[in-house]
Amino acid sequence: MNAAWIFDFSPWRVGAAGALTLLSAWLSWRQFTRGGRRRAELGVEAVRVLAMLMFALTLLKPERLRPLRERERPPLKVLADRSGSMATQDVVLPDGKVVSRGQWVAAALPSTNDTRWAALESRFRIDVEAFPPAPAEGAPETDGTDLHAPLERLAREGAAPRAVLLLSDGDWNLGEPPVRAAARLAALDVPVFAVAVGAERPLPDIELSAVRAPSYALADEFVSIPFTARSFLQTPARVTALLLEEGIERARRDILLPPLAQFSSTLGFAPEREGDRRFSIRIIPHPDELRTDNNEHFFRMAIRREVINVLIVETEPRWEYRYLRNAAVRDRGVNVRTLLLHPYLRPGGGLHYLPSFPRTRDELSVFDVVFLGDVGIGPGGLTEEQAQWLRDLVESQASGLVFLPGPAGRWTQLAKSPLAPLLPIELEADHARGHGSPMEGALALTALGRDHLLTMLAASPEQNARVWSALPGFYWYAGVERARPGAEVLAVHAQARNAHGRIPLIVANRAGNGKVLFMGIDSAWRWRRGVEDLYHYRFWGQVFRWMAHQRRMAHAEGIRFFYAPENPAQGDRLSVQATPLDASGFPLQNATVEARLIAPSGEEQRFALRAVEGAWAAYEGGAPLREGGEYRLEVRCVETDRKAEVRFLAAAPTVEQIGRPARPETLKELAAVTRGRFAGPSGFDDLLEALRALPPPAPRQARLRLWCHPGWLAALTLVFGVYWAGRKGLGRV
Repeated sequence: MNAAWIFDFSPWRVGAAGALTLLSAWLSWRQFTRGGRRRAELGVEAVRVLAMLMFALTLLKPERLRPLRERERPPLKVLADRSGSMATQDVVLPDGKVVSRGQWVAAALPSTNDTRWAALESRFRIDVEAFPPAPAEGAPETDGTDLHAPLERLAREGAAPRAVLLLSDGDWNLGEPPVRAAARLAALDVPVFAVAVGAERPLPDIELSAVRAPSYALADEFVSIPFTARSFLQTPARVTALLLEEGIERARRDILLPPLAQFSSTLGFAPEREGDRRFSIRIIPHPDELRTDNNEHFFRMAIRREVINVLIVETEPRWEYRYLRNAAVRDRGVNVRTLLLHPYLRPGGGLHYLPSFPRTRDELSVFDVVFLGDVGIGPGGLTEEQAQWLRDLVESQASGLVFLPGPAGRWTQLAKSPLAPLLPIELEADHARGHGSPMEGALALTALGRDHLLTMLAASPEQNARVWSALPGFYWYAGVERARPGAEVLAVHAQARNAHGRIPLIVANRAGNGKVLFMGIDSAWRWRRGVEDLYHYRFWGQVFRWMAHQRRMAHAEGIRFFYAPENPAQGDRLSVQATPLDASGFPLQNATVEARLIAPSGEEQRFALRAVEGAWAAYEGGAPLREGGEYRLEVRCVETDRKAEVRFLAAAPTVEQIGRPARPETLKELAAVTRGRFAGPSGFDDLLEALRALPPPAPRQARLRLWCHPGWLAALTLVFGVYWAGRKGLGRV
């Protein structure tokens, strides 16, 4: 093919060029005749006509196309996925052997002894690229797959390949949608031939998906650790779950996992040794599962010996109060003080009794949990100031507050006191004394209450629901309209309803830094029927510890603090709140509190905890968790030079999930958009045949754009300059 000239013969361009040429010729002839038809005049006007002809030609955008001879074979780009998900073993070879996706890709790449690629190598220059690229020495491996980036780079390169062969499982989780890059390749006539490596269904697997462990537990006190397992097996599987402390078995449970479903249970034990321990829950691998690296979850838990300070305030010594007090007195981990107030009698006295409500806010601050029975505001009850102290204790000092209403209805006065914002329920306006009935009522757990740490009385949510349904019922319940927004309804009346649904009777909520609990019945003591203290003591023991958990998360003599979230992950912002104490053990105002956070890599972050405006001796601050692993957090009060520290694990989220199904739909879309081909591992040879059958690429051409070439512009300038000089030589203005 010879070189050729092309022009833009748009009507307006042709008209403008013709008009300029004719006008220039007429003006030149007129000037030539006026100038006496001299040779000098003829030469100058000839230059003007030439200049206008060149300008008119420029308007037609002349370009010269010259074919280029291809001296090399056209490139064929092979993109091989090496991301973390390619370690999934779910590719079945013709001989029945199962290999990983990465192993299959490695075997499919061009090699000297592979005859399948010989014909392709004679036609194309094959270039293999792995993505994501291997990290530099000492750098972490990329956690994620970006399918868009390598395709987009090929589309933007000067010489696009003839085709792209993409070997991947299609699992992209970083970057822009890859179809955007595919559209660019389609515009360049670069088809994508995609091979989906991996199974479209999950592997036979059992995954330990979640563990909700507390940050600390009390020595010699039973602690339950809920966990969740997920089965991807087609049949029911009986497995054994182990609780390990520093690799030593502390508890085990046999569980039956339903097929293709999620199952929750608990493992519990009574730790004996104090200290900061590393624990794990492990599921012993089932013979049918192909992946075992997700069967264990590690966590840290501090084991301490301490006593929770509990205050119970009541009016009359009703049965609920008596049995609650006995449960607290007999609990070795609880130091209980009780106060009986009555509108017409003196406060009750005796062992563990207080003569009066704490006289100052600082005296009240020693209590981790406060129970308010059928207590009102006014004579024989709490003062407005004492109610404000209780509110500050919960919101600023992270204590727990439990509302235990009674039939006398005095507690409803709290709804018009400073404690009103802490109530997790709204009262019925016309039922201050609640509802009594000769028929026994029953509690029904909500979906949230079935596996809540507060209401967990059995090993699994299913067993827990059965236990609660079998508990003795009640003959009175509080007049509750509904739960407040954001509150956690753990149990409702099994029979009674109102316009808002079933009556919420056990409701929990957060209030500032602390927790509140509403117990809308007065018959928990009846749970002892036939089983003695089995459920009654366990429930109240969990209430004591759950309500005090935040406040007791980390402390030492002279300072206490807590952090959130309790089970953090990499990327979270750790929020820290502390309360320094003076020599008498009372909260210290106007203190300087500092924190030091040491990451697993040794990187240290220091930050100040600033006083919370309007709060009672509360200081807060925070820092980001930039990496996963074990952290050490230390909080120190400058004035007292006292500090407390804690260790915790931050989970490192894994973007690349091994064992998840492949995503062939992504690769199908790429092939369809670029007019390529799609296949699975079994169709790989056919895909290579289709690549060999690709027509040769259209010949490339060298394009010379004369109309905007610098040389042409220089020639135009020169001709116009000669014309201007000639005019001046003839004496024209």
